Amino acid sequence: MRKFAALAVVAGFAIAAAPPQDRRVGRTPNEARDMMLSFGGGMKGKKLEKAIAKAEQFPLGSDKNPVRENGPTGQRAYLGKLRCADGTAPAFTRAGSVGEGVFGFIVDLYKVTCPGNDPIDVHIDMYHDGGETRPVPGFTIAD
Repeated sequence: MRKFAALAVVAGFAIAAAPPQDRRVGRTPNEARDMMLSFGGGMKGKKLEKAIAKAEQFPLGSDKNPVRENGPTGQRAYLGKLRCADGTAPAFTRAGSVGEGVFGFIVDLYKVTCPGNDPIDVHIDMYHDGGETRPVPGFTIAD
């Protein structure tokens, strides 16, 4: 019985010390977009390309041309790179989801505020590959 207990303890330590399994194996770089597509939402291919070209007629970050990012991390990374006219980083708060956007995906609304100014609405669609490198109007992008 003592040998069994000792083996159980050793096995327990071995399992606890084993590295966690990567549950993302086999998943694509844009899990959020793929999940939305699997539920029947969003555009892809030529249809998405045409929608992006049409959206470019409107200011970046508007409801008609949301910033295209990759997941919540991409949203925060983009907002973290924005700079106010005085060079400071703006404060931002997620106001919530505002429904389906021009690309067929759910869009989030952020309130972005520079010191001494009223908040500016920035719409972000997080169901895209890559990240936006251009600033929304009134801001610059940090190096």
